[in-house]
Amino acid sequence: MHDRATRLAELSKRTFDVLVVGGGITGAGIARDAVLRGLSVALIDKGDFASGTSSRSSRLIHGGVRYLEHGHLHLVFEASAERRRLLQLAPNLVHPLAFTWPVYKGQRLQLWKLAAGLTLYDLLSLFRNVERHHRLNPRDVLAVEPRLNPRQLRGGVRYFDAATNDARLTLANVIDAERLGAVIANYTAFTGAPAASDGLRVTRVEDVLTGAHLEVRARVLVNATGPWSDAVRQLEGGSAASRVQGSKGSHIAVRRERVGNRDAVTLLHPKDGRVMFALPAGTNTIIGTTDTFTDVSPDEVRASEIDVVYLLEAANTFFPDASLRRQDVVSAWAGIRPLMPTTGSSVSASREHAIDHHDGSVAITGGKLTTYRVMARQVVDVVQQVLGRSGNHARADMRALPDDSRETNAFCETSAELRAEVVAGLPYRMGEMRWGVDRELACTLGDLLIRRTHIAFETQDNGRAAARRVATFLGWDARAVERYEAEVARIFCIDK
Repeated sequence: MHDRATRLAELSKRTFDVLVVGGGITGAGIARDAVLRGLSVALIDKGDFASGTSSRSSRLIHGGVRYLEHGHLHLVFEASAERRRLLQLAPNLVHPLAFTWPVYKGQRLQLWKLAAGLTLYDLLSLFRNVERHHRLNPRDVLAVEPRLNPRQLRGGVRYFDAATNDARLTLANVIDAERLGAVIANYTAFTGAPAASDGLRVTRVEDVLTGAHLEVRARVLVNATGPWSDAVRQLEGGSAASRVQGSKGSHIAVRRERVGNRDAVTLLHPKDGRVMFALPAGTNTIIGTTDTFTDVSPDEVRASEIDVVYLLEAANTFFPDASLRRQDVVSAWAGIRPLMPTTGSSVSASREHAIDHHDGSVAITGGKLTTYRVMARQVVDVVQQVLGRSGNHARADMRALPDDSRETNAFCETSAELRAEVVAGLPYRMGEMRWGVDRELACTLGDLLIRRTHIAFETQDNGRAAARRVATFLGWDARAVERYEAEVARIFCIDK
């Protein structure tokens, strides 16, 4: 794998078919799809790959059972097909996950309606999910999830979706794109692009780590920056009118033994009845998510104390023995979903995506993690139209994402120093920190502790003590630790 200086030199000296701006799951998928079709590709992000919404999701690859209520059947069908393909193409990153949905007296969804909806859910997946759903009586519900509140329990259902590590799924696409020939660079900010001349755009970018300015020449520019899409379009000289409506999704993590969930649990919030989840995440349980429109900058979005109280209320209602209080929250964070503008609520707003293009520029808005490959395929179709080319549409569907875990584990076993735990009780080793820098494009402690691993999400201090140990191990100075502390203060709600 090339070093950073080589990547930046390649960016400035080559002419590319396509420059993808935005290294979240959508941009990473686009870069990989495009290079698989034989296009010359560059991919940049102003931060780390997956440093925005793509590392702050519910970490689910799912058909979207809650979208059935709002009639988004096409999206459920599409997402169910992608869930099946990702289970096949990335089994190291996407795993089946069982969900229990308890039904209580007085809830807005009665058991027969829920069972009927999940029958439709199975139908839209062409009955090719991990397993079909089945109904549970109250005793069955408590047999699979014994810590659930038994009072007024009427029964439930058991169904299947899938879980993923969102940041590492993004990174896997990025690394595979580079292996296939793409030139990629994180911490490389788009600063402007004059109108195309003779079919070529000369894009201005800045190396965020050094302040150096570069120019990148590409025939097509793709804006895949999610909640930053409007800002990037304005830097291109486009209209100031908003094409993205941000919806904030907040999560909290608490110790799993306090909640006691065995698998995933689907819940209806006792206050407003919206669908949310209790999800297993290693030593923690993730409770989420909220869904509220926001105008907060995606660079500054965090879970609020109101969000935390809302999520704790749901957890304590359905798992009363947990008796969770604010100080029990290990971490709290939020991301922004880049939805298409709507006059309805954020809950009912469609998770569909839209693609538009003009003057050698292509932009995608909307969408969801599960369907990132569909979005990538459709964007690259448009790119090829702009370039006046045709290509193989199936290659990205046929190629599995590589699994480097064996190689990483082998590296960690080469010495006691590399085998050492980063944090006692968590499954991360010092060798992974070195590997992240040498082989996985990590430039900062945040890259290592927030995105290459989940240490920041899984420790009460959001990884601050670990950051100091890792900095010493890597030979990084105090400024690296200061930068990390600033990043976690920006991302995580810290009022405990």
